[in-house]
Amino acid sequence: MSMKPLEFDRRYGELDVVVSAFAGQDAESPDPDTVPPALQAYLRHTWHTRPWALSVAEQQLREYARNPPGRLRLRLGEFYAVPDLGLPESRTQGWLSEMADHIKHSIETGEVPPPSAPRTHWEWHARFGELGQFLGGWFSQDMPDEFADHDAALRDYRAGADPQLTARLVGEINELLALGLEEADYVVAVGELGMEVEPPPPLTAERWLRAVADRLAAGRPEYG
Repeated sequence: MSMKPLEFDRRYGELDVVVSAFAGQDAESPDPDTVPPALQAYLRHTWHTRPWALSVAEQQLREYARNPPGRLRLRLGEFYAVPDLGLPESRTQGWLSEMADHIKHSIETGEVPPPSAPRTHWEWHARFGELGQFLGGWFSQDMPDEFADHDAALRDYRAGADPQLTARLVGEINELLALGLEEADYVVAVGELGMEVEPPPPLTAERWLRAVADRLAAGRPEYG
């Protein structure tokens, strides 16, 4: 039998968040004393949003490294299967301990990665979750088959979204715009967050985001 959600979270919930931050990223750093970029992204976001979770992550990583699942738990399915990190299987336990050490050091010294735009796919979605839902859900490659144009997709979102989620989306768009990125970086941002179509001409990615935020905040989903 698989583990119940509450028990899974108690044992492995934050461990899973840390490991998920490494999806598509290098697990190792050239210098063992250097925090891998994926863990820097996890630390940067978690210090800002859920600082209490850092100690939970450190404990769960270390406990798993010290006591990997035995035969009984493997047979019952009551364990966390660490995804493929591109590491030799024999290296996994040591790697978990090293990540726990990095997190412990950050907690004890207060060393936090400096603020920046997200650096990894995981960090983009962790920081801009509602925007990712919006872009990936309404502006994927299927948008031209489902909607007449960008205006129609935006109207469909506005008609079905809870006002509180719409407000959160507007806030996330404004937070992204406040980063003051170059246009090429906004193109990267919307792509990381799931947008697979070009903004409607003649708008750039940045101008389109501003237009979306303005229209949703005003309750007018047309761009004009």
